[in-house]
Amino acid sequence: MQAGRWGRPETLALRRQLIGSSCKLFFPEDPVKIVRAKGQYVYDEHGREYLDCINNVSHVGHCHPDVVKAAHEQNQLLNTNSRYLHDNLVNYAKRLSETLPEKLCTFYFLNSGSEANDLALRLARQYTKHEDVIVLDHAYHGHLTSLIDISPYKFRNLEGQKEWVHVAPIPDTYRGIYREDHKDPVTAYANEVKKIIEQAQEKGRKIAAFFIESLPSVGGQIIPPAGYFQLIAEHVHKAGGVFVADEIQVGFGRAGKCFWAFQLQGEDFIPDIVTMGKPIGNGHPIACVATTKEIAEAFADTGVEYFNTFGGNPVSCAIGLAVLDVIEKEHLQAHATKVGNFLMELLNEQKVKHPIIGDVRGVGLFIGVDLIKDQDKRTPATEDAAYVITRLKREYILVSTDGPGRNVLKFKPPLCFTMENAKLVVDKMDEILTDLERREATVSHGENTLNISHQIDMAKSS
Repeated sequence: MQAGRWGRPETLALRRQLIGSSCKLFFPEDPVKIVRAKGQYVYDEHGREYLDCINNVSHVGHCHPDVVKAAHEQNQLLNTNSRYLHDNLVNYAKRLSETLPEKLCTFYFLNSGSEANDLALRLARQYTKHEDVIVLDHAYHGHLTSLIDISPYKFRNLEGQKEWVHVAPIPDTYRGIYREDHKDPVTAYANEVKKIIEQAQEKGRKIAAFFIESLPSVGGQIIPPAGYFQLIAEHVHKAGGVFVADEIQVGFGRAGKCFWAFQLQGEDFIPDIVTMGKPIGNGHPIACVATTKEIAEAFADTGVEYFNTFGGNPVSCAIGLAVLDVIEKEHLQAHATKVGNFLMELLNEQKVKHPIIGDVRGVGLFIGVDLIKDQDKRTPATEDAAYVITRLKREYILVSTDGPGRNVLKFKPPLCFTMENAKLVVDKMDEILTDLERREATVSHGENTLNISHQIDMAKSS
């Protein structure tokens, strides 16, 4: 029986009837029905084209023909599990190893970023024989129970913080506890982690791992200051723990100048475990964990086999290889730098023009625009941010918000995003922010007029 083709109202009604209500939609008041996509564009059921500024999963572009071809051709030959020998698995691991520091030479393949981070947690605990984990405030590392426990973004709204979880302040030099005017924010933020370790040890607890997104995304598109990872790793290693770099959102050249975002910290920094997901398969469910021989061997010493039914299957590996080929062939890493720098330049021009823009931060095609109510307190302009993304949607541009205050406009488009796309988005943002300022000025003028009238009436009555 052929699946039904429904109009948008019917699709929405069926979704509400059949799909769990905790599975949220973008723009829930007026959701978009997407039926096809290509490159940096998605299309609704009426053929209307939307510019996609947020889909970092379709890394090299929606439905890239080379990726689609690789999947189709391998699907016609074989798809099975990794208990059989197959060249795709080893070729893919070899290609990934060529992008990473030499000591990160052992790979595990999985199906999602959550699976990857869950395995990283198991690896860390088995290797260190410790239990505790340090994470950043507002971090999100996945939807499995083990990862909800280490994701303040989630657990603060659920059962709360477990005894074995320790939360460090996010190294945000714009609105964090140590800002751009601090003489040494890198050391100050690292010392916060050092204090957490010392306090945990005083209670007899032992640190297994420090987990961090190499560029914190849910936390508000944060760029950790250079040198921070090195100091953290020093403190964590001294405590017997390992450093886990979560590249699930930001790996594979999005940062532009580096293939992996942790490399922004400098050549002298190497994590102990790296997790990958989302962009790795350009929309196909693939994930990976890379680690050292020592950590992998400690994991194997349990005598318990690690097997993932679909992880590392020939089709997934063919897709992964195709994604790497496209990044290289189309020079997408350099493209991310060029277009990202141009977008940052345009956004910084808007920052001068519009006081609501408190900060523009980013690297490559990972960019955040922090909207504020006032320059001094930097109060998040949550409602205004929601208004901006709703207005952009009406202009057929898809942008979303992130950060603790849901006030940071986030840009993580497919890497084929162009300079023309960047200019279009910023031009529309300029129009919307100008309209917003006029509206607020009108409201403010009306309030002042009412206030003056009230004072006159009071004066007459007296």
